[in-house]
Amino acid sequence: MDFFDDSPDGEIPDVPVKPGTIRIILADSQAIYRVGIRKVFALEDDLRVVAQADSLENLHAAIVRYPTDVVLLEGGLLAGTANAIPELLRIAPDVKLIVQAVAADENHTVELYRRGVRGIISRSISPDLLVRCVRRIAAGETWIDNQSVNWVIEAYRAQAAALVNPRNQPRLSPKEMSIITCITQGKRNKEIAFQLGTTEQVIKNYLRKIYDKLGVSDRLELALYCLHNKIIRADAEEDLADPKLASR
Repeated sequence: MDFFDDSPDGEIPDVPVKPGTIRIILADSQAIYRVGIRKVFALEDDLRVVAQADSLENLHAAIVRYPTDVVLLEGGLLAGTANAIPELLRIAPDVKLIVQAVAADENHTVELYRRGVRGIISRSISPDLLVRCVRRIAAGETWIDNQSVNWVIEAYRAQAAALVNPRNQPRLSPKEMSIITCITQGKRNKEIAFQLGTTEQVIKNYLRKIYDKLGVSDRLELALYCLHNKIIRADAEEDLADPKLASR
């Protein structure tokens, strides 16, 4: 397990951190970036690099071992990983993550912010802007440029539209559709079972699955949902007037 520090012998010095100091872990596969960024932070009284890591594995160990406020993470270390960010935040929920990216990518940017990253910066960021970014994120802010804001907003708009788009509703099997049709006709589980040639318990099991698929809680909500999303014929609305529907 390799950790790096700016002390001559490579050891992590056991020096108390002053109150108010922002503790930072540098996670980067390239030593030249670690050295350069470490020198930038060394000029600031309120910033201190407590550990460095050259891989995700070493970063996990460093977060566990050293109390940390901010992790400055090379975006390249996330390549080929799906749950790296959530796993880091599971280990240290209060740690704030900043990702250094080589180039801006819409999908990747949106996904990083969704997963909990607090800031995304360029690898070519100026030293003074980097220091300002770390301080603001350590204070609880999110560091995001105008282009990324637009990407995130559009992504959430698209997600919201998809949730109400009938084309994106869960697929229902022919038997599930048959059961739903019977429900809107006001039939009891026993009657549905007889019509479909099965048992009442099987119908109950199907209903639970249908409720879970569509996110409804009872027979009336199911019927209304299906009518609203045009899953069943419109003239079934007449059957919904039957007061027995919700109680069966």
